[in-house]
Amino acid sequence: MSDQKRLFLVDAYALIFRGYYAFIKNPRINSKGEDTSAIMGFMNSLLDVIKRERPDHLAVCFDKGGSVDRVEMYQEYKANRDETPEGIRTAIPHICNILEAMHIPIMVKEGYEADDVIGTLSRQAEKEGYKVFMVTPDKDFAQLVTDNIFMYRPVFGGGYETWGIPEVQKKFEVEDPMQVIDFLGMMGDSSDNIPGLPGVGEKTAKKFINQFGSMEGLLANTDQLKGKMKEKVEANGELGLLSKKLATIMLDVPVEFDAKDFELDHPDVEKVKQIFQDLEFRRLTENFLKTFSNETASEGEAVPAKNQPESPKTTSTPSSKQAGAGQFSLFGNDAPATSESTSEYTRKTAETTPHFYQSVASGMATKLFVKNLLNQTSVCFDTETTSINPLEAELVGIAFSWEAGKGFYLPFPEDRDECQALIEELRPFFENENIEKIGQNLKYDIKVLAKYNIEVKGKLFDTMLAHYLINPDMRHNMDVLAETYLNYTPISITELIGKKGKNQLSMRDVPIEKQTEYAVEDADITLQLKEHFEKELGEANTKKLFDEIEIPLLRVLADMELEGINLDKDFLGSLSEELDNDIATLEKQIYNAAGEEFNIASPKQLGVILFEKMKLVDKPKKTKTGQYSTAEDVLSYLAKDHEIIQNILDFRGLSKLKSTYVDALPQQVDERTGRVHTDYMQTVAATGRLSSNNPNLQNIPIRTERGRQVRKAFVPRNDDYTLLAADYSQIELRIIAALSEEETMIEAFKNGEDIHASTASKVFNVPLSEVTREQRGNAKTVNFGIIYGVSAFGLSNQTNLTRSESKELIDTYYATYPKLRNYIQDQVDFARDNGYVQTVLGRRRYLKDINSRNAVVRGAAERNAVNAPIQGSAADIIKIAMINIHRKLVEGNYKTKMLLQVHDELVFDVYKPELEGLKNLIKTEMENAYELSVPLDVDLDIGDNWLEAH
Repeated sequence: MSDQKRLFLVDAYALIFRGYYAFIKNPRINSKGEDTSAIMGFMNSLLDVIKRERPDHLAVCFDKGGSVDRVEMYQEYKANRDETPEGIRTAIPHICNILEAMHIPIMVKEGYEADDVIGTLSRQAEKEGYKVFMVTPDKDFAQLVTDNIFMYRPVFGGGYETWGIPEVQKKFEVEDPMQVIDFLGMMGDSSDNIPGLPGVGEKTAKKFINQFGSMEGLLANTDQLKGKMKEKVEANGELGLLSKKLATIMLDVPVEFDAKDFELDHPDVEKVKQIFQDLEFRRLTENFLKTFSNETASEGEAVPAKNQPESPKTTSTPSSKQAGAGQFSLFGNDAPATSESTSEYTRKTAETTPHFYQSVASGMATKLFVKNLLNQTSVCFDTETTSINPLEAELVGIAFSWEAGKGFYLPFPEDRDECQALIEELRPFFENENIEKIGQNLKYDIKVLAKYNIEVKGKLFDTMLAHYLINPDMRHNMDVLAETYLNYTPISITELIGKKGKNQLSMRDVPIEKQTEYAVEDADITLQLKEHFEKELGEANTKKLFDEIEIPLLRVLADMELEGINLDKDFLGSLSEELDNDIATLEKQIYNAAGEEFNIASPKQLGVILFEKMKLVDKPKKTKTGQYSTAEDVLSYLAKDHEIIQNILDFRGLSKLKSTYVDALPQQVDERTGRVHTDYMQTVAATGRLSSNNPNLQNIPIRTERGRQVRKAFVPRNDDYTLLAADYSQIELRIIAALSEEETMIEAFKNGEDIHASTASKVFNVPLSEVTREQRGNAKTVNFGIIYGVSAFGLSNQTNLTRSESKELIDTYYATYPKLRNYIQDQVDFARDNGYVQTVLGRRRYLKDINSRNAVVRGAAERNAVNAPIQGSAADIIKIAMINIHRKLVEGNYKTKMLLQVHDELVFDVYKPELEGLKNLIKTEMENAYELSVPLDVDLDIGDNWLEAH
């Protein structure tokens, strides 16, 4: 291996942005509501580089203040860039603190970009005999590549690739990497707003470089060009030369490469650990410690460079390291003194934590255990089964814990009769009203035990539901909760049964001693979480919501899911054939309009047909990858002017309907029950609404005829039953009227008026009897839009009104309902002061971005501040109704069952002899679930299928 020392220069913002957007669909939010995605992404990349390469020298380079020289040359330079996302801005101070604690110098110079700092340092280090690796995905750095300067590029999917001279030559089709500047100058750079030569793209730029060698060579030989290209290049020569200057990385920034300051030093381990702990980085802490572990450096020693394992260097003195980091620090602070502590991170596991987990043998041991169990007042239990689907799961064992660090495991025999005999011994515990039962996702356990005819009675405490109320935007699985709140990493299920696939074991195949450790640990950890969450529920004033709404609802949902609903598979079969015909007809119409056949489902092919061949718009929108955008919003805007686009939207809608519901639903009928059993999840929507899964019955389209027909497939149990649908009428408008105390709106509801016609009458200043259909429609759009913060632009898109007419309508609306406007502002102000808003029952929605400096991000949080209490209150009210109705159905021993909840609607399988009495019961309970100053109104209907009932 070469003895030539290596310097790694990290392009900070490039990796920070890359890390931030890697988590964009699943951002990392800690329990304080901080978005830590950018920090985590950047640190993962930095540690990966250190682990892979063990560099001798390392620095991280930042921008500060932008490039003064380039902006002076061209005012529009980078002017098109969006404001830096809030999550990145707030991450920078944390990243700098981590780098200083790691003793990694931060290189930055006011008025220069990181590119220029890296360029300058790389040339200086090269002169001193170093190999330099520029850690960045930015192709602009290719111009700096020499025999000793390389690009070290992160690649999609993980890992890195190194670009030397051969790679740059191949990528850009140049002889000398310096020609990359000419290439960039010719074609321009949309991300930096470098104009380039009009009409010159990547292929043409490469052709010009090959033919003329440089920008200057091209401009000196325009006589060799033809037609419009010749005109464009000659007319824009100055622009081309300017573009080349803008694309040139500066090599004379006033910074200095001091080899001593850039040495990769051993970090202040304790300080880094403390920062990571504050940010709630658990796995990243482990990654950091492994990177700088004793396997590579003894205590008090720095990590050796990859190419010098024989001579690890000693830790730099604090003064020498501070000189490097402090000279160009973003904050101007000296780096902290080096800590020589390498003590191990204190994350707890079963291996490092004293505990007593015991399996219980059958016979007398089980009898003694049950006797002890019945003497407890509060017990955590956790079932181990053969499947995550409770309807097909069989008991393998049950774990119990009532004291931290201790617990017991009862393994269950595979024989069904023997299994039932053992669960009968536990029946007195499960059906004891005086023993509190604790669990994580208790609904699953309750459904499993119901298959064995065991009812779980008594007070319940579900840690998953508790945490949902404490921090609704965070994940709620037990491993995350254990690591976040107990600093404990539980045994992974994959350690026992392996990953998903044909080789995955059943829990029955796992040795009893491993089952015991795994299962009892779950019960033990859940018990400890309960103690933690119970206090937090009290501090947030959500204990009542937990005890009186979420926990009782858990039992209601378990019964609904076990009941399932009947499905007419024959009807769906015929509907599938009809949809095939509809889709085929649309395909022909689209092909005829396009003049050729193509893959309609391919966005790329569709974009070419619509925007290149048919030229439906002058300036079609493009995606980040450069393809034409054929997204729903883009096409919907064009649909009214182009029949082919409406046909494409219809084609998409019918294809999705067929695959998602018509063809999929029959496959989701349970073989044992012959019914469809959806899962209702209480911990997904931050507003408090339930979500439906496997299948999702809440997203069945109802605005199209074909979509509505899917509901016809849901039918009663048999001819003795009928379906009844009970639907709250305009509940969200009634709630906002009540909460805002807007008398005009309240009176309209009290008088039983059509609220949309009433609103139209007032805002258009016409008698109620003279309100036109269009006026009512516009008023309806505003009524519902206000809840979601509709703008004049949004309203004009949803109606036939112009933007100015829309603005006038919204202004008139607020003038008509002044208390509504005040309420909206009060909600936003409350959120700014407290960081959350709440429903009528105290359910909180935390809004971390409510004071963001980014107007777009802040605006979204402000809309949530208004919307969340309305949606959440509606969710709370229907939950109360469900609990009360379910209780009365059970107490009255009715044959009728509640089957579905879809937003503001409940669906029942009603035994016909009970119909008349239950109509009144259901309507009364729903309308009186919660008292508002506005009466709640419920519409009832019945039918031989869900569509008729709705």
